[in-house]
Amino acid sequence: MGSVRQVQVTFDCAEPRRVARFWCEVLGYTLVPPPDGFATWDDYDRSVPPGKQGAWAACVDPTGVGPRLYFQRVPEGKVVKNRVHLDVRVGTGLVGDERLAVLHAECERLVALGATQVQVLLADEEDESIIVMQDVEGNEFCLD
Repeated sequence: MGSVRQVQVTFDCAEPRRVARFWCEVLGYTLVPPPDGFATWDDYDRSVPPGKQGAWAACVDPTGVGPRLYFQRVPEGKVVKNRVHLDVRVGTGLVGDERLAVLHAECERLVALGATQVQVLLADEEDESIIVMQDVEGNEFCLD
């Protein structure tokens, strides 16, 4: 049997710090501190070539439970639906109108942070309701 490994979820994006700050607000995560020897990220940026400034950002769950999220700048824009996405589990254990009310409340909070509501998928015989969203750069995620 193999050993347990940590998981990091990596996002390709245009503005890593902007997307990282969004996800910190969504999940209650914190940005990682700048590399050793630098008091701020601006100090770090002044030490690297202009093309490398702001090239990445990362955030972590302060409780140590959730995976690290890493955001890296890439030259190409997003053109198709994500093959992997995050489910933000705010309605766990809730059903019906109570679940929808919690999902809609969280949706409103995230829209205020720059997210976009894409679609509300109502419960059916197999699945509970979810709301499909996009983050500040159009990456899909679900409120579940």
